[in-house]
Amino acid sequence: MKNILVTGYNGFIGKNLLEALNRTKGLNILKYGKGDAEDKLKAYLEKADFIYHIAGINRPKNILEFQAGNVDLTKNMIEILKKLNKNTPMLITSSIQVTQENPYGMSKKEAENLIIDYREKTGANVYIYRLCNVFGKWSKPNYNSAVATFCNNISKDLQISISDKNRELELVYIDDVVDEFLKHIYESSDDIYYNVKPTYKITIKELVDSIYKIRKNVESLIMPNMESDFMKKLYATYISFLDSKYFSYELKEHKDDRGKFCEFIKSKQFGQISVSTTNQKFIRGNHYHNTKVEKICVVKGYALIKLKNINTDEIIEYYLSDEKFEVVDIPVGYTHSIENLSNDELILLIWASQIYDNKKPDTYYCEV
Repeated sequence: MKNILVTGYNGFIGKNLLEALNRTKGLNILKYGKGDAEDKLKAYLEKADFIYHIAGINRPKNILEFQAGNVDLTKNMIEILKKLNKNTPMLITSSIQVTQENPYGMSKKEAENLIIDYREKTGANVYIYRLCNVFGKWSKPNYNSAVATFCNNISKDLQISISDKNRELELVYIDDVVDEFLKHIYESSDDIYYNVKPTYKITIKELVDSIYKIRKNVESLIMPNMESDFMKKLYATYISFLDSKYFSYELKEHKDDRGKFCEFIKSKQFGQISVSTTNQKFIRGNHYHNTKVEKICVVKGYALIKLKNINTDEIIEYYLSDEKFEVVDIPVGYTHSIENLSNDELILLIWASQIYDNKKPDTYYCEV
């Protein structure tokens, strides 16, 4: 059983790291946070087999907090370890701002120097990560990153402020950071500086536009292009900022005697997914498409699906039920019908290769 000390465990990175450590077998987690007594820190440092020094100050109310949070705590930890005659491996989060002459960057650089000195004098393995803008769940708006601020404000219909829309940001996702951090518990290295990959470069305008596209999903049902890993990660981050009252939303129902039809998800890349119900003894369909392809699966009930090439008289029949999930592809140029043969409503899951366009529906009546 390895004892792992995490400082700053209740911050953005700390919370995500802690979540991953808690589901890793063979670890005993020691947590030290803001307001904890120094005696607790000493006791934990004596036990620790590995240290994640995540604690730090980003945006203090008083500039002097940079020294206390980023430098003094690090110095104090190293002095305690030396007195205990320990050379415990330590990972510390630094920042790409160390190259800038601002109070934050300078304090982080001083902390780096202390860690390097600790390595030289004790032989301890140290891992310094100069992180760029980290984004993801549990980040704080107006504190951790612009992504957090924009996601929070846009999700809550609050005003956002942009000073330079063309300024480029370099972003890294929290799960990628945590995955990289976890490697060092069991794999030692003589290097000092480390990077997390991948990173994503994006202008503030592009970032804001992407978040607004995600925001509009509830109204339009159109998903943003999820082909890129960055958009998947940004989407997850945005959803984490939603107020719980927006977790659920109603779909627009199209009702008639046959049953109900609801569009569920739309995408310019993969088309749309819909759900329909068909009442007992009713038949849907009796139409064909020239370009649009559909896939139909029975979720509940028993159905007869008939297909007929509009240029022939041959009818193809498929009997589908919820006893075995099966998909029927509807080729273009085939008129098709779906009959409910069950004693209850029939529920279908339907995929179409293109978003429905009322002006050009590509749907033509023709009885099977």
